Amino acid sequence: MRLFILNIRALMLLLGGILFFYSLPSFADSELDLMPYPHQLTVQTENLTLDDNFYVVLDKNASPLFKAEVQRFIKRLNAQTSLNITAKPRDHIQKKSPANYLRIVIEKSDKPTKPERLADDESYQLKISSDHIYLHANNRVGAVRGLETLLQVIGLQSAATQAGKIVIPQLAINDAPRFKWRGVLLDSSRHFLSIDTLKRQIDAMAAAKFNVFHWHLTDDQGWRFESKAYPKLHQLASDGEYYSQQQMRDIVSYAQQRGIHVLPEIDLPGHASAIALVYPKLMSAPGPYQRELRWGVHKPTLNPTDEKVFQFVDALMKEVSALFPFEYIHIGGDEVDPEHWQNNAAIQKFMQDNQLENTQALQAYFNRRMVKILSQHQRKMIGWDEIQHPDLPKDIVIQSWQGPDAVSDAISHGFQAILSTGYYLDQPQPAGYHYRNDPMPEVETVDDQIKSGETWQTFAFEIPRKRGSAITGSFTLIADKHNRQRGFIDFTGKSRRALQNLHSLHGIMRFELDTWMGVFKPRITMIEGKLTGEVIVGNLAYPISGEQIAGSTMSKNTLIPAQAVRPSIGKTERQLVLGGEAALWAELVDESVIDLRLWPRAFVVGERLWSAAERRDEDSMYRRMEKISRWSELSVGLLHRQQARTAMQKFVAAEQSIEPLEVFAQAIEQVQYYHRHHEKHVHGSYSKADELTLFVDSLPAESVKIRELDQLVTRFIAEPENKITAQQLTRFLQAWIDNHQAVEKLIKTNPALKEMDVLAQRVHEVSLLGLRLIDHLVHKKPLSPTEISHARKQLQQAQKVHQEIVVSAAYPIERLLDAAY
Repeated sequence: MRLFILNIRALMLLLGGILFFYSLPSFADSELDLMPYPHQLTVQTENLTLDDNFYVVLDKNASPLFKAEVQRFIKRLNAQTSLNITAKPRDHIQKKSPANYLRIVIEKSDKPTKPERLADDESYQLKISSDHIYLHANNRVGAVRGLETLLQVIGLQSAATQAGKIVIPQLAINDAPRFKWRGVLLDSSRHFLSIDTLKRQIDAMAAAKFNVFHWHLTDDQGWRFESKAYPKLHQLASDGEYYSQQQMRDIVSYAQQRGIHVLPEIDLPGHASAIALVYPKLMSAPGPYQRELRWGVHKPTLNPTDEKVFQFVDALMKEVSALFPFEYIHIGGDEVDPEHWQNNAAIQKFMQDNQLENTQALQAYFNRRMVKILSQHQRKMIGWDEIQHPDLPKDIVIQSWQGPDAVSDAISHGFQAILSTGYYLDQPQPAGYHYRNDPMPEVETVDDQIKSGETWQTFAFEIPRKRGSAITGSFTLIADKHNRQRGFIDFTGKSRRALQNLHSLHGIMRFELDTWMGVFKPRITMIEGKLTGEVIVGNLAYPISGEQIAGSTMSKNTLIPAQAVRPSIGKTERQLVLGGEAALWAELVDESVIDLRLWPRAFVVGERLWSAAERRDEDSMYRRMEKISRWSELSVGLLHRQQARTAMQKFVAAEQSIEPLEVFAQAIEQVQYYHRHHEKHVHGSYSKADELTLFVDSLPAESVKIRELDQLVTRFIAEPENKITAQQLTRFLQAWIDNHQAVEKLIKTNPALKEMDVLAQRVHEVSLLGLRLIDHLVHKKPLSPTEISHARKQLQQAQKVHQEIVVSAAYPIERLLDAAY
């Protein structure tokens, strides 16, 4: 009976996808499935076996906070392993118990500072030997980080034996973060997030080794902070959804235990529609003001010339600093629309009297007053790019949404900076895009000098968007005497970038690079000085047009100088880059999809901020991310996959399986970057009043199946005679073809899926086209011009947005078409 029970336990672990059977497990020959990956890791050939007799021993310097964290560790470990592990007194080891144990040694007692400061040391050492595990850290936070790594080792690198024991590799880890600021921003203003939801995200932040929870508490659409000084704010501008001061204290305490600081953001002086609704006399225009439901940048702005405004701010900052012990308070400071300042005669006179030459100087005046107020409450200021000004002290921190150029500019002027551009997780983007993005801005080497015998041409371009101004700039193509090509691009206002993978195929010029919008892939034609074509921004095509403005064969034959030059970065400036922060803005995020939007991609950002800069292997990252995704469900309690299933289930009857929809979803994706926002803006549904109940809301940020398909296509094109690759690719597409009938049946029987019929048909047609192209390539059968034209139109149609979705499978199939003639 005992053996039967143990086998059932082992089977449950196997089905859970966390632990696996091995007869003789060996871990030393491969990279471990950890994320963030440790800086130094050595794996031995031997293993350590854990069972119900395994226990945990704490060092004498363990604080009450850490003891609570150890109990949480034990609870999670028992859930991962189905063992019954406990904590023992310090002297238990001295009794020479034969059981294996975890010993935790912390060198320094936990003495929190007031205000709280970022830890200078989060290092830890973890050693797993033949009879015990040893975790050593200089302080509590380092030990917390080490426990998270150990949970991953046991949860992802272990084998369950038939005797109900757990086998883990013997190893040695010496680890510390690359950057000291590793944050995640959650936006509770646009869509309110419950305390339980926030705590679940904080648990996951700790697992990914983040150390700052940036809490966006106020914005145009809602005030979520209970204010004793100005209670009308939360009473009238929150729709009844706000956090009590006790709840905020609870979140701070919860995060502290996990080694995370809570950074509150109170948006000032812009993004202030919620304040305007309640206190219009503090604003720069008389109003009246209404409750704001629309997303976007709005005009209400505090009056920086009114002393009552600073009395108001001072009272708020007193409350904020009493609740949040972290040394920084975020004031926002971004996207201040100056119209109300410019139209207010009293404000204009104040600017003249105080020699403030423009509205940027007026905002700097406001921020100088803010710095003084915060200093009185023992706090420092952090804000978005727009707060940077020469008149502000250098101990403020610039958080950049404008990109590496802005970070470089900030640190070159002596300001500390953190990067968020490229880590906006509310944007559907591939995890690889975030992984390639680095907080440390480097001056890119661009070969932009014309050599003897080379020809060149420069084209100005314009890319209109459905919302906001057009993207403009120029790019230059250079060809040497052997017709080898290189080039560079100058987006308006940004530093020069080299073109990657520049080549011409079937008369279409192509190149690519990562931008603030995502991956940028033009496919263009240049005839008689005119530029036409389209640009794939993320996964959606936008039209591009332009004309040649300079070149070696034109009268204007001097290269256009770079419009913006990123300053060089020395050792001193590099030290001013504190790190980075993932941001999850909530226009299209609510409680029903927050885990689906944030995880597991946030683990990828966590690795970029924690692990070595040289760790760049995207294949390894994707493999480990998939393992972490499943592990985090069991160990952390994340709901990302459950939220996707729950969202899909809403589209079908209770007795119907969602499996056909899940297979269908492998071939499609949300439009990336801010294309969904642009679509909603065009169709008049860009506001808080719109529920997130479309089919697109059930989709993850990217389809990993599209990436797998693209890799298969790459291997097949390189070696079309390889029968195994051809069979793999055929099976891949055949699965979507075989699924079509089941998807069509669900669509016909469920009115909520009616709009998916167009996409389902596109997936089917693209998959069939893919099979035909495979056959053409295998048998080397030429395509007729008519077949080529028809296939091209079919793929371009599939790549168009419908219901905020594109058939991303069309892009790898397009590569098959390009290779087929």
